[in-house]
Amino acid sequence: MTTNTSEDLAFSDRMLSLGLARVAEQAALASASLVGRGDEKAADQAAVNAMREQLNLLDIKGVVVIGEGERDEAPMLYIGEEVGTGNGPGVDIALDPLEGTTLTAKDMPNALTVIAMGPRGSMLHAPDTYMDKLAIGPGYEEGVVSLDMSPRERVEALAKAKGCTPADITVCILERPRHEAMIAEVRETGAAIRLITDGDVAGVMHCAESEITGIDMYMGQGGAPEGVLAAAALKCMGGQIFCRLVFRNADEKARAAKAGITDLDRIYSRDDMVTQDVIFAATGVTGGTLLPAIKRTPGWVETTTLLMRSKSGSVRRMTYRTPLSAHDK
Repeated sequence: MTTNTSEDLAFSDRMLSLGLARVAEQAALASASLVGRGDEKAADQAAVNAMREQLNLLDIKGVVVIGEGERDEAPMLYIGEEVGTGNGPGVDIALDPLEGTTLTAKDMPNALTVIAMGPRGSMLHAPDTYMDKLAIGPGYEEGVVSLDMSPRERVEALAKAKGCTPADITVCILERPRHEAMIAEVRETGAAIRLITDGDVAGVMHCAESEITGIDMYMGQGGAPEGVLAAAALKCMGGQIFCRLVFRNADEKARAAKAGITDLDRIYSRDDMVTQDVIFAATGVTGGTLLPAIKRTPGWVETTTLLMRSKSGSVRRMTYRTPLSAHDK
């Protein structure tokens, strides 16, 4: 008699997708009571606890490859943590239990709970450093824009490919002092800029639905873990993303070495960061362009989750209503 190991079991994205949606939903519901309360850490911890609890109910042998930081620096869901019942296929998991803790604390738009899952070994083990990021939506030839271009050249190249003027392009950029020169150069082209205070996974995802969001391109430095999550989203939605790790000191270079990264100057494409089919789920916490906020109605609490599978190209928006009595238990 042959006993199957977790590595022998097939990664069934179709069977696992609804379970992953529930993980994102429960994390959002857990943080709902902390929206606008000014306590980032409490909101994040509530989402972490709920996400971990739900992951451990899934029949997977999961390893967190993108998580809440290094072991001993994160309360739960640290990089390398094993989750699931251990009875299913081996999977890589990338997650941000609450993408936009500040947004949640201040009740500002586009806070999400985000999680992606793929077969074991399919996701880049990005160290907890910064990344240069550049993303555009689907429908363009590969290499229309690149990280080696200046911000001006990127805007002009995308406008040419889109058949419009730079003034018709909108770029999403994280509002940080480090981006002041970039912002100035983009504005010199005549392009519009959508500045965001936090949440660059959502910022990148906006590019994939430019007809709805009005955003054509994302650029700037942000967290490397969020870069992998954004790549997983675009793997499902379509679009291009290019990333390059940024190191500020020897400690960050050591983190990269620990993660198995030897070429510190490598530019990663979407398919370099997520090499196989992936499932992606995100639930809205505060309202935004991508997803509505958690909504309370008399007797009910309601969430909306974006559930996507790269294998089929399917994109679902699912509304989940649960009685308040059940949610409060």
